[in-house]
Parts: sequence; C-alpha cells; structure tokens
Amino acid sequence: MDKKTLVLGASLKTDRYSNFAIHKLVTHGHEVAAVGLKKGEVAGVKIETDINDVNNIDTITLYLNPLRQQPYYDDIIQLNPRRVIFNPGTENPDFYQKLKAANIEVEIACTLVLLSTNQY
Repeated sequence: MDKKTLVLGASLKTDRYSNFAIHKLVTHGHEVAAVGLKKGEVAGVKIETDINDVNNIDTITLYLNPLRQQPYYDDIIQLNPRRVIFNPGTENPDFYQKLKAANIEVEIACTLVLLSTNQY
C-alpha cells in the first residue's frame, strides 16, 4: 500500500479547512484522493462523490461532523487505512471504538498542524 491520503469531506470552497488540507498535502508531496458532496478539482486533485471510487488509502483525514460520518463507517473500515485523523470538530468516540476494533489507528489531531510541524 502506498501512502495515499483520503480527504473525506472535501470541499471546492476555498475557505474550508478540507480545501486548505488538500493544497497543503499536495504541496508537501503527498498523493491525495478526495471525496465530497460535489465533484470538482482542488490543487489538481479530483474530488469524487463516491468513496467506493478510491482505494489503496494509508490515511483518511476527516472533515465531516460525527453525524455525517455515520454513513461512511463501513466504507472506511473496508478501505482498511493505517490511520484515521479526526480533525477539530470531527471527534467521535463511538467511531474510535469501531476503528480500534478493526485495528485502525485513531489520531485526534489537525492535519494542517501535523503538516506544518513535519509530524504527518
């Protein structure tokens, strides 16, 4: 598996943190996939609307509130990423337990900060 990151909750709106994260991931040389409500492109990354259109994911960085995460639980676990990053506002203890039971690392952090401090 390569080190591809999935931005889940990707937005075409330039003032959204998911949009910033795509730009910053690309700038740092990471391979990026994105899933959001609307198809489009950000920083050369195509935003898909179906999580089933992505594969070989190492990290999923979430930009969905806990309620919006629920429909993705099974899809995320099936992708079997190494880790899921819960950015500020996405914290979800119920989902942490499901991920840990599937041997998926849970990280409660900010992707933008991790990238800025070379901890990604």
